Amino acid sequence: MIFHQTPLVGAYLIELEKHADDRGFFARFYCENEFKSKNLVSHFVQINNSLSVRKGTLRGFHYQIPPAAEVKIVRCIRGALYDVIVDIRPSSETFGKWFGIELNSDNRLMMYVPRGFAHGFITLKDETETFYLVSDFYSPKNERGIRFDDPWIKAEWPLQPIEMSERDKNLPYFEPMGGDLADLHQF
Repeated sequence: MIFHQTPLVGAYLIELEKHADDRGFFARFYCENEFKSKNLVSHFVQINNSLSVRKGTLRGFHYQIPPAAEVKIVRCIRGALYDVIVDIRPSSETFGKWFGIELNSDNRLMMYVPRGFAHGFITLKDETETFYLVSDFYSPKNERGIRFDDPWIKAEWPLQPIEMSERDKNLPYFEPMGGDLADLHQF
């Protein structure tokens, strides 16, 4: 695996290191030793799979607060999506900044999303399927979210969403200057 630092502190793109021959290729999707050597979280408790039927389906921004704050490794295994992460750690030098990149079944890139980041994506093709590892169990009482079109974050999406859950449509705006950041100071 090849780890590429993103512009956001602690977040990485992971590229498969392929060993190819006439049959195709072999590559590791995950190696505990390699993650540990980079001082990254290496213990995962869930592997999740999502399918979005229509191009333009938006999911996010989602995150969990401590004690259930989670690390995610996200990969698109069919179709294509634009994956976006936002650093919401108040003490981080990249607080409030976002980063986005296309993940698709051809480039096989993975996004390492650290604790203290909100995560979302929009599908770029019909029948887009996503596979991701999660370091902490889903905890509804610790789950939070931010609207995808938050005016402070100013994430630039490649297309307008045509499909969203009611929950995601009603997520709050992020309020770094006047909102309650007590939950975020735990990151």
